[in-house]
Amino acid sequence: MFIPTTMEEAGALGWDRFDVILVTGDTYIDSPYLGTAVIGRVLMDAGYRVGIIAQPDTGSAADITRLGEPRLFWGVSSGSVDSLVSNYTATGKRRLQDDLTPGGKNTRRPDRAVIVFTNHIRQHFKDTVPIVIGGIEASLRRVAHYDFRDDKIRRSILFDAKADILAYGMAERTVTELAACLASGKDFHGVRGLCYIAGYTISDYIKLPSFESVSQDKNEFMKMSRVFFGNSDPLSARGMVQKHGDRYLVHNPPAVPLSSEELDHVYELPYERDVHPYYKKTGSVRALDTIRFSITTHRGCFGGCNFCSIAVHQGSEIVSRSEESIIREARSFAKHPAFRGIIADIGGPTANMYGMLCKNMARKGICADRRCLGDHVCRVMSISHKSQISLLRKIRNVPGVRRAFVASGIRHDLVMADTVGGEEYLSEIVKYHVSGQLKIAPEHCVDRVLDLMGKPSAEVLLSFRDLFVRLNRQHRKKQFLTYYLIAAHPGSTLNHMKALRSFVQRELHLDPEQVQIFTPLPSTWSTVMYYTGRDPFAGRDIFVERNTAEKEKQKRALGRPRKD
Repeated sequence: MFIPTTMEEAGALGWDRFDVILVTGDTYIDSPYLGTAVIGRVLMDAGYRVGIIAQPDTGSAADITRLGEPRLFWGVSSGSVDSLVSNYTATGKRRLQDDLTPGGKNTRRPDRAVIVFTNHIRQHFKDTVPIVIGGIEASLRRVAHYDFRDDKIRRSILFDAKADILAYGMAERTVTELAACLASGKDFHGVRGLCYIAGYTISDYIKLPSFESVSQDKNEFMKMSRVFFGNSDPLSARGMVQKHGDRYLVHNPPAVPLSSEELDHVYELPYERDVHPYYKKTGSVRALDTIRFSITTHRGCFGGCNFCSIAVHQGSEIVSRSEESIIREARSFAKHPAFRGIIADIGGPTANMYGMLCKNMARKGICADRRCLGDHVCRVMSISHKSQISLLRKIRNVPGVRRAFVASGIRHDLVMADTVGGEEYLSEIVKYHVSGQLKIAPEHCVDRVLDLMGKPSAEVLLSFRDLFVRLNRQHRKKQFLTYYLIAAHPGSTLNHMKALRSFVQRELHLDPEQVQIFTPLPSTWSTVMYYTGRDPFAGRDIFVERNTAEKEKQKRALGRPRKD
């Protein structure tokens, strides 16, 4: 059974009104890979009546009004991707394709979708129940932030959207607690993982520099960023307030992450693993091919890449599902009529972080004076691939599973840091779980740029490459590494990119194809660098390429050499 999208479907369940209506910029795929489906399933599991309106036509009242008004709240999300990232390339070109839209044409997700959808609701439902915004777009834009499209500091999205509440992070716990408060008439303002607007400050919350000050002074923006990132861990974070004009953004501490048992339950809810028929009739959805029979093994990432938003949204601590739960999910695939024996991916934000723990992080939260990864692996971090080796071996023995791939990418430095099981793990991957190519993301080769990115040295990459090549020979495989590289990251010059080209041709023997221009995502350290022109860790000025043509030139420096 799908989550209802029409009143006819609701009537078949005996419902005459919804408790919660979720509005999303993605089409509705009932899959644990889509946040709206997950939140909808979690709320239904808790006893609430949930409806979904996917990719509403904002030029008409028909879509947004077809389910009526919910009893408790509206939930609004841009979808799985920030709408500006979904709609534009790093150089501002409009993307023509959207893999999460039926038919594939990028015509259904408006720019600043959270703001547009919220205003659309208010246009047709005056004085409505609370509007709660969430998902990646709201989560990364929850405080004053640098917006690459506007090239300026924007207010918290909560103010611009004119919403009532913002739920940040993965939000299952936050949203169910909020729903319980609204259903019982209790005060919701203390729920962790929420932001809201108030006409007052809170005495024991940290005061962030105001929106006005960070808009006018880059040093204040840097100061705000330090406090924001320093209060992102559920175990150690304090609440924060930030003045916007004569009102305050109130930012409660992060929600406590789900336990392994709770995560198991979320991923074993009865997803249909298909596009809802209401939306399927308008065209095929390309993303379904990738996510339909893929398995999420864990959440979080302690990688510390400065350009990445995963830790800001999911957290740094790894929460892994139990082996038993993952095996049950794999076994359930065999019952699906569309399953052909291939599991497209087994992984998470970084596949080989499954089962890895830091005892210090679990007890005290993120360390303020050190990083888990970067130029070296922290000695306190427990690096072991034993759990994933065991998991992969058991999945291979599930009846009906012919192949199971690890396609979500691995950290090559973790493999090399695991002196006990790293080689055994990579051997398993090479022999059984690679579909021709294995994705890794060295991003660059110049030490200074790598340091600004928070990535390991090129020497670690070369050691990994040598091991991968040796294991392929050992197992008589002809497989390749796919390298993701970034151009125009803060600190990167054209000469650095020429050095990178020389490196990949000399050492990796290829002309790279997976090259992307750096995109300043809200609420990342690399974006702080981009906006301020300073290294926030060393406190010195750095070069930042802001000219679009010069960014393209950096990318082209890695392209195939011209023949004279």
